[in-house]
Amino acid sequence: MRLVATGLLVAMAAVFLATRQLEHGHPAWGFVRAFAEAAMVGGLADWFAVTALFRHPLALPIPHTAIIPRNKDRIGDQLAQFLREYFLIPAVVARRMGRIDVAGVAGRWLADPNRMGGTGAGRLARGSSRLAVEILQALDQERLGGMVRGMMVTRVRETEVSPMIGRALDAALADGKHQPVVDQVIRWARASLAANEHLVRAMVHDRAGSILRWTGLDETLSNKIIDGLDKLIADMAEDRDHPLRAKAEEGLADLARDLQHDGALRARVEALKIELLENPAMQDWINGLWEQARAAMLRVARDPERLLAGKFGEALRQLGETFQDDPRLGRTINRFVRRAAVGAAADYGDTIVRLVSETVRGWDAHTITTRLENAVGKDLQFIRINGTLVGGLVGTTIHAVDVLL
Repeated sequence: MRLVATGLLVAMAAVFLATRQLEHGHPAWGFVRAFAEAAMVGGLADWFAVTALFRHPLALPIPHTAIIPRNKDRIGDQLAQFLREYFLIPAVVARRMGRIDVAGVAGRWLADPNRMGGTGAGRLARGSSRLAVEILQALDQERLGGMVRGMMVTRVRETEVSPMIGRALDAALADGKHQPVVDQVIRWARASLAANEHLVRAMVHDRAGSILRWTGLDETLSNKIIDGLDKLIADMAEDRDHPLRAKAEEGLADLARDLQHDGALRARVEALKIELLENPAMQDWINGLWEQARAAMLRVARDPERLLAGKFGEALRQLGETFQDDPRLGRTINRFVRRAAVGAAADYGDTIVRLVSETVRGWDAHTITTRLENAVGKDLQFIRINGTLVGGLVGTTIHAVDVLL
């Protein structure tokens, strides 16, 4: 637009020079010359006015030019004062916030981001993803890991686990959930017996007398023992009401009761817990657990679609639906947001004003000139174009009056 405005001014100058040689040939050329001459005057005047706002025309220190750079500090102070008097007043903020349903808008967006705009879900996903990644990466990992590990260890250390284990075992026995465990133990016992038959045979052979070994009865005795144990275990596996299974369940019930009420057993369990926590192997395991958890969180956070598709996204959608379906909660949220905004205006209004004023004062003349000129944009150049055209029309009118008179 600068080129257009300047080009139009140059064109008017060229027309003026050309018509000076032609105006004696025909009266119409006089009107053209008058238009071009007045257009040059109007264009130059408006170029001077526009330029004088932001800088010295032709770099000449003409008085009352470069108005904005010379007065930038005063402009900053006036802008800050304007904000303070007309925008950052608690009453104005409260009145404005009272017309905004923050809870409703947030609820609709969280429940269905696409309904609030074609890219709502994408913005929400990308924003949540960036925020989660930046938080995880910005924190000191050594310190954060140490805090997490310390919290885990402290929590476990302060929690008496014996009664918890006892209650869990009681609940499992009541619901019959211990049966799969007992079945697994029985299968393990049968497999262990099959894998260690040679040990049973060696024990019988070593403890048998010389007569039994000489007659080979030790081998027969070993077979009988192994077969008897195998049959016993097989019967326990097939019969849920087997007496030995009943004894095992009775023992588990006694253990559950003792874990909750036997002080000596509870003390031994706590001592074992402390010993485990202080074991270097357990510390290494906890460290690895934290690193795995952090790596998993980063993987999820870097994938926006996965982030919102999982439990986190479902939680956000449920939160949005709750905002919409619970009017009392919506009113509470809106009231909280309104009070927070009013409180911020009251508490930080002067700080915001001072920030605006000091920021403008900190700009150099070139920065504020460029920013304001770009903010106004093409309209500045249209002023020059309009001045050129309007000046030309005025010059033509004056020339016409002069001819007629």
